[in-house]
Amino acid sequence: QLQLVESGGGLVQPGGSLRLSCAASGFTLDHYAIGWFRQAPGKEREGVSCISSSDGSTYSADSVKGRFTISRDNAKTTVYLQMNSLKPEDTAVYFCAADWVPEYMATDCRLHEVPYDYWGQGTQVTVSS
Repeated sequence: QLQLVESGGGLVQPGGSLRLSCAASGFTLDHYAIGWFRQAPGKEREGVSCISSSDGSTYSADSVKGRFTISRDNAKTTVYLQMNSLKPEDTAVYFCAADWVPEYMATDCRLHEVPYDYWGQGTQVTVSS
């Protein structure tokens, strides 16, 4: 069974940091772009950052550029989201998702949720003093 499991969420003060992990179970991420999305109460889910399946190209939403960094390990089984300088408006449930991509898209990734095939259950991030 193909699964994604997020971890690393929690409560942090403004200005603090957290690192989220997204672990794949039942498959490797070799041909998958990975995206991090978030959903705050009463708001639609939005794309945060994504990383390509091959060369590690990344894209991030303007709201997190310079603060969040997405990366993946060499074995391509785990993807991380390092979140620094957290703000109260970053409070949300964070989800990771996997998008199978053909070879010609191996250096790209997308921040739209529609193409993503597999989703984790989410992890809560709360930024509050």
